[in-house]
Amino acid sequence: MSALKIKKGDQVVVLSGKDKGKTGTVTKAMPADGKVIVGGVNVATRHRKPTQENPQGGLERIEAPLHVSKVAIATADGKPTRVRFEMQDGKKVRVAVKTGEKIDG
Repeated sequence: MSALKIKKGDQVVVLSGKDKGKTGTVTKAMPADGKVIVGGVNVATRHRKPTQENPQGGLERIEAPLHVSKVAIATADGKPTRVRFEMQDGKKVRVAVKTGEKIDG
């Protein structure tokens, strides 16, 4: 898999699925799998039996990974944009396609 254009800490918008339209911050990027985990989005619920570590048991809510194609970087007004790489001052930087502004990574 190639390098992701979305990194940890980026503000993203979900483009498809049950959480379409939601925004959140990337908490973890998994370039080998082509997936990202977004805070508060794609929350899965697991029923856990009581164990010695967790004697209470109960429902455990965790954020499941999303494929990177289902999310896009959010611009300042919250709309999705694609990302391209440009060379600026001899450095490779990420640039928003819609606005042309540099994305701080």
